[in-house]
Amino acid sequence: MANIKSAKKRILINETKAARNKAIRSRVKTTVKKVDAAITAGDKAAAQVSLVDAISEIERATSKGVYHKNTASRKVSRITKAVNAMA
Repeated sequence: MANIKSAKKRILINETKAARNKAIRSRVKTTVKKVDAAITAGDKAAAQVSLVDAISEIERATSKGVYHKNTASRKVSRITKAVNAMA
């Protein structure tokens, strides 16, 4: 455990930021799972609607610094390709 006051403060700040990042990542995962569920169900309309939501969540997470821009781009590309591949 840290003894220096500034180190104690950094620990608290890091815990707060980690909780925020975890919540944002969780929201992204949830929206991506909704897209995957629509794809497996074969519902193209629902997949396209949930794709828009997922892309916006991924972009929001990127703008807040949770994801690197290349990671976000990769995620968007993969789910978009999956939706477009539907019959």
